[in-house]
Amino acid sequence: MTPEQMRDASLLELFSLEAEAQTQVLSAGLLALERNPTQADQLESCMRAAHSLKGAARIVGIDSGVSVAHVMEDCLVSAQEGRLFLRPEHIDALLQGTDLLMRIATPANGPQPADIEAYVALMGGLLDPTAPAVVPAAPSAPSMAELQLQPPPMVEPAPVDIPVEVAEPEPAPRKSKRTTEGGERVLRVTAERLNSLLDLSSKSLVETQRLKPHLATMQRLKRMQNNGLRALESLNVHLKEHALSLEAQEALEDARRLLAESQQLLAEKNAELDEFAWQASQRAQVLYDTALACRMRPFADVLSGQVRMVRDLGRSLGKQVRLEIEGEKTQVDRDVLEKLEAPLTHLLRNAVDHGIETPEERLLKGKPEEGLIRLRASHQAGLLVLELSDDGNGVDLEKVRRSIVERQLSPAETAAQLSEEELLTFLFLPGFSLRDKVTEVSGRGVGLDAVQHMVRQLRGAVVLEQTAGEGSRFHLEVPLTLSVVRSLVVEVGEEAYAFPLAHIERMCDLAPEDIVQVEGRQHFWHEGRHVGLVAASQLLQRPASQNSGDTLKVVVIREREAIYGVAVERFIGERTLVVLPLDERLGKVQDISAGALLDDGSVVLIVDVEDMLRSVDKLLNTGRLERIARHGNQAAEAARKRILVVDDSLTVRELQRKLLLNRGYDVAVAVDGMDGWNALRSEDFDLLITDIDMPRMDGIELVTLLRRDNRLQSLPVMVVSYKDREEDRRRGLDAGADYYLAKASFHDDALLDAVVELIGGARA
Repeated sequence: MTPEQMRDASLLELFSLEAEAQTQVLSAGLLALERNPTQADQLESCMRAAHSLKGAARIVGIDSGVSVAHVMEDCLVSAQEGRLFLRPEHIDALLQGTDLLMRIATPANGPQPADIEAYVALMGGLLDPTAPAVVPAAPSAPSMAELQLQPPPMVEPAPVDIPVEVAEPEPAPRKSKRTTEGGERVLRVTAERLNSLLDLSSKSLVETQRLKPHLATMQRLKRMQNNGLRALESLNVHLKEHALSLEAQEALEDARRLLAESQQLLAEKNAELDEFAWQASQRAQVLYDTALACRMRPFADVLSGQVRMVRDLGRSLGKQVRLEIEGEKTQVDRDVLEKLEAPLTHLLRNAVDHGIETPEERLLKGKPEEGLIRLRASHQAGLLVLELSDDGNGVDLEKVRRSIVERQLSPAETAAQLSEEELLTFLFLPGFSLRDKVTEVSGRGVGLDAVQHMVRQLRGAVVLEQTAGEGSRFHLEVPLTLSVVRSLVVEVGEEAYAFPLAHIERMCDLAPEDIVQVEGRQHFWHEGRHVGLVAASQLLQRPASQNSGDTLKVVVIREREAIYGVAVERFIGERTLVVLPLDERLGKVQDISAGALLDDGSVVLIVDVEDMLRSVDKLLNTGRLERIARHGNQAAEAARKRILVVDDSLTVRELQRKLLLNRGYDVAVAVDGMDGWNALRSEDFDLLITDIDMPRMDGIELVTLLRRDNRLQSLPVMVVSYKDREEDRRRGLDAGADYYLAKASFHDDALLDAVVELIGGARA
């Protein structure tokens, strides 16, 4: 390719980018002008967009683009100057020109010269009041290709950028700088690089957590040295009673001095390492949060063309429909946005076709001629919540009931007793439709079922509500990002596995008597029905371990109507995991979707629940499902570890006591430091958890006394305090605490994770 050809190719790419941005400005502005044809700011915005595209097309030598943009600009200038009042036929023609410009900017889909000539003639007729009236063709219903629920393939590398209004081009070519609304430059970065950055930042975050056990060991070493120094002092006192040679006295003094110096050096380095670990963890967290934020895009990115689609589809069906959108700036992961485009498109089409009535019907019902569809996006508890509502007809429940009987989905007697909620669930079944005839828009029954399936693939849920004669409302909840997943981590065959919480119905402990035989298979009773019981060790092909507890740990998983209880060895706890895709060379690993790293750096595999349920069905169909032993090992049960909780707040004491009891620990409580000190001297414990500010004796005094006691000095200590400043944390650790947890950031997992880190599980 010659330098001139390379320059032309680069300019064509820039023109394509500019056309994409400016046609979005045109579409949004023209739809606003359809409602208010004299809105000055929108007229100015559209005119400038057409003018910019005309100049850009002239620079790159695309004459067809110059012709189309020129007649559009003439029309908009006439409207600005009051010589022309924009009517619906003008808006239709201008929108047609917008589509034509996008086709011109896409060489593979470029229009024919005859199309350009016809469009210029059309606009000329609309602008010339003496010419015969030319009415542009009304937008037709989108073709069946547009009905496919799979979104159009994205061209990779996918840019992460925000198109904005481009300045009016000069006669000479110049470099284009893409900027955000705030004036900041925007770089085009591939999704692959963003994923790599997120992967590296998550691993960095995990690596910083590995410093924690090392710090704990260094603290213990410091205490051991302190004990050694005290032992040497005690030895010195005893030896004073004996006559020692000068050499022995000097050797003893050297030992004391060296031990004191090493202790001082160790204390200094411990403080430096502690500060480094804290700074590293903070910066790793900021790095991870920033990398995750780079994947986030405004919800408006998925709405490109949706307002126009609703308007055109409504006109093709003889309806007046307006789409209102709230929360356009709500930030969502780019992968989630791409997967939401198809289901949202279908729900919008569904609202126009099934929900909104014709203007005549609406007037008879006392409604405005124009139907209204509202789409609202917001964040709620780590989820993206979408509400799509219309003010149309609602759902004809009796028609649903008749359709259920006609399709032989339920006997007439049963269908007559179905509640509204139960009737609405039938709309999500494959092949179910309320249309008697198949049209280009609907009637094939491939809609809501596919919507529900795609939303579930996003680990989300969709719910339909309606009010007869007043409209319908779809409520969707999906994760803000697919890069992290909240999961229940369990142990199976001495390995960690994670079940996404979105697929977990509940978790429970089953007593042997709760397991029953139904048709030769093991079941248990759950919410009024028998649920099949399977062993995770068989599904995941791990060695089965003997259950030594009185109860069986069960995770109840669900996908659509399929529900099973999966028996595991141990519940490790809930975790937020950074999803790490498996190596492509492995192919599809049965029952596994991805991997992740736990805080200690160990690997956990994330279960593919849908695949696991299919595996259960295969085992059932082939008769290879293994039984789970009802009774565990009858060997003597190991003693439970004892923890003393010292806090003057009744609420905090009880919260910690219940959390630890539920995890299996034996727990005693004390109301202040003095009460705790008395308990420590009279009973044996494996861990002390104490507050700092308490009457009679505070936590620092209690820990100091404990470290001076020969019997108790090696007891692990955790401080849980409202004081979260760095100097408070250092003061607690210097007093002898092994772990410092601030109540401001206190949550169940933090406390339990710290306890396990210090003394391990509940059983010895």
